[in-house]
Parts: sequence; structure tokens; C-alpha cells
Amino acid sequence: MHPVRRQRLLIVLLVVLFSSAAVGLVAYALRGNINLFFPPAEVARGEAPVGTPIRVGGMVREGSVQRSDDSLEVRFVITDFEADVPAVYEGILPDLFGEGQGAVASGVLNEQGVLVASEVLAKHDENYMPPEVSEALEKSGFDHKGNAR
Repeated sequence: MHPVRRQRLLIVLLVVLFSSAAVGLVAYALRGNINLFFPPAEVARGEAPVGTPIRVGGMVREGSVQRSDDSLEVRFVITDFEADVPAVYEGILPDLFGEGQGAVASGVLNEQGVLVASEVLAKHDENYMPPEVSEALEKSGFDHKGNAR
């Protein structure tokens, strides 16, 4: 093989090798940042992974919010009116968080089926509903008030 062709071939092979390594490293780094959304019905059926960051969205069940007397821990239930997912969050909740309101909780599902939330988001006005929550409620056949459609 001619020395110039050999040099070009080596350069092309090195570029392909380093590009493949870069793409592989980026894919590996992004793998841990994926945060999947699950409606409560899918969590109840066991379709949500345990120990992996997920988001669960629906309505906060009426009468389910329990605040701790000596810490910022709050326990509540997220529902799509088909199934319920208990959640626990330690921190300051958004001002608009409340029973009967739409919410999305990000966190990790433990072995007992409780979502240990690291973040809780609430809808910002009476007309807005997060798209994932709206779709989950539509699939369950209920509106945001829990009435059958």
C-alpha cells in the first residue's frame, strides 16, 4: 500500500474510532438523566421501575394530604381516579399544591410502592393541566374533578 494512502486510512480510522467513543460516552451520560412519566394506573400495575427516577402525575386525592408536625415531610396520594400512588415529599410545596389539584411528582419508587419525591410541581392556574396528566385522566375515563366522562 502506498504510504500516503496508508496515512489517510489511519486518519479515517482514528476519526471513526474517536467519533464512536464520543457518541458512546454521550449516550452513557444521558442514560442517567432520562426521567419517564407514568400515570398512577401504570404504577399500580407494576409497569414503573423501582429505584429509577420517574415522574408520576395526576390529581391529589381529597383528604390524603398529611403534614408532619415536626418536619417538612408531607404524605399525599396521587390518583388518576383509576389507581392511587402514595407519595412522600420532604420540603416546601408549591403554593398552588392542594387536594383536588393537578400535580406531578418526580422521584424514586421504593419497594413498598411509595414514590419518594424529590420535586413536586403543581398546575399554575385553574385552566392549565400538564399534558401528561391530562392524557392519563382521559385514558382512565375521568375529568379533572373525578367525574366519569
